[in-house]
Amino acid sequence: MSGFSLEKARWGSHDIVVLCDARHGRRASVARRGANLVTLEQTTDGITHALIDGYRDAGELERSQSARSAIMAPFANRIADARYDFDGNTYDMQPGVEAQRGIRHGFVRTLDFDVANQHADAHGAHVTFATSVIRPGAFAGYPFAIDLAVAYTLNAKGLSLAVSMRNVGSDAAPCFFGWHPYFRFDGSELDTWELQVPATRLVRTSPELIPLPGAEAFLPLEQAPKALDFRTPRPIGNVKIDNAFAGLVPDADGRVRTRLRDPASGLRISMWQEHGVVLVFTADTVSRDVRRAVALEPMESMSNAFNRADCAGAIRLEAGAERVFRCGVEIDRT
Repeated sequence: MSGFSLEKARWGSHDIVVLCDARHGRRASVARRGANLVTLEQTTDGITHALIDGYRDAGELERSQSARSAIMAPFANRIADARYDFDGNTYDMQPGVEAQRGIRHGFVRTLDFDVANQHADAHGAHVTFATSVIRPGAFAGYPFAIDLAVAYTLNAKGLSLAVSMRNVGSDAAPCFFGWHPYFRFDGSELDTWELQVPATRLVRTSPELIPLPGAEAFLPLEQAPKALDFRTPRPIGNVKIDNAFAGLVPDADGRVRTRLRDPASGLRISMWQEHGVVLVFTADTVSRDVRRAVALEPMESMSNAFNRADCAGAIRLEAGAERVFRCGVEIDRT
């Protein structure tokens, strides 16, 4: 017996798929709404630890406040003034809006995905959620056609995601992916958790959290405030973090791991990605449970990438082409 299984269930009015790893004591629940990771649990020594601070109930999922575990596509985080230029054209994602303009986190948080595939085998439990909703005319200021698929796998190391975007239109499209999970350890304080971010540069932003223009956006960590330098793992303390980090340094296997560890339980979460940037947020401005979780957000490119020449190659997807971004969560105890 491999120990891997999956089942369909209901969560309020929403369909979810539960992936199980009995051998390692892990469970993950993913909702069709937004392909959203609702729970991630690790059972150790008879104690079940909830490692994701996701939505508490179906009502929160529907309101999608704080973008908990959000799949962010076809863009992640913010687009300045909700406008961008691409291939000589200017697009307005909030036509007719003059005041308090702003858009973030993409279009799919409130969409119901289709379950395209699900199965369990000797290597893991797998489920793929897909949507073809992103089409010309569906979303203001985005006249492009993108097929999006989000594949979750629960295996011996943890939970992984493989997210594919395929341009099924006739023209090149701007798009990139990001994920917005909040991680937590029950029974201890965030200030005591140890954080490690293997980066070489801090992304500097405006007060509106838009990266500064051009090279001004990148500050070598040697020159950054010491409070934001987590190249060596150390307790977070009372530092407030809402910053992206670039120049990520991979481990020997090619994966970049941003690590969060609870000294009280010894549990460690390693959020991995293959490239891009990572944003760290200590949840100081969320709508509930302030500073009870840390968001570790792997992103293909940085916030406002649609408006940055230095991100143009990373976000451009030619007609007929597909791009896959892989990331995930490894769980261990040290």
